[in-house]
Amino acid sequence: MDSGTDAQDAEDSRSGVHDARDSGTDAQDDGGSGPGAATGDARDEGGTATGRFTPRLRRIALLATVLALLLGGSAFFYGAHQLRSTPSARNHALTDTAATTRVGGDVGEGLARVFSYAPARPDAAERSAGTVLGGRAARQYADLFAQVRAGLVEQRVTLTTQAVRTGVIELKGNTARLLVFLDQTSRRGEAPATSAAAQLTVTAEFRDDRWLIVDIKAR
Repeated sequence: MDSGTDAQDAEDSRSGVHDARDSGTDAQDDGGSGPGAATGDARDEGGTATGRFTPRLRRIALLATVLALLLGGSAFFYGAHQLRSTPSARNHALTDTAATTRVGGDVGEGLARVFSYAPARPDAAERSAGTVLGGRAARQYADLFAQVRAGLVEQRVTLTTQAVRTGVIELKGNTARLLVFLDQTSRRGEAPATSAAAQLTVTAEFRDDRWLIVDIKAR
């Protein structure tokens, strides 16, 4: 009887091991549908979600780019319109190089002529004034020259004036406003020459195909 009982116990033990192994296998199978399966599902779901939103994001990015281009173009044309509409755009000193160069040259040369004096040619400056000055500037010059003429003749003063820098501030139509820097050298008889600088604001008008200085202000 003992041998039969032992054999039965051994058989039961082997059956228990098999049952335990089967249970473990079932548990692993169940586990495959548990947390691991949930993670897999989540990855799949996330992948699906990414697939759904990628085209949409691309469309949004494209729309933003097009909108930026349109706004940029609108801003450019608006800025150009403002530039053309502002008073600065009507100032040809900023755009017409040829006219700016001419008025600067004419005014600089005219000032050099009327503010240069030589005892050998006492009337040369006055004659020049008649051709390059007009309006208020002509009257100013006539008054000034009348006051200094006697002294220039008696003291044999030689005065040489050169426009060293001429800047056109404004050029509109037939009127120009300039800033002119002058270098003046004067000598009395045989005495050593002395130099001085002057800065003038000049208004000029285009008349009879030439620029006429009509106003002079010392700065």
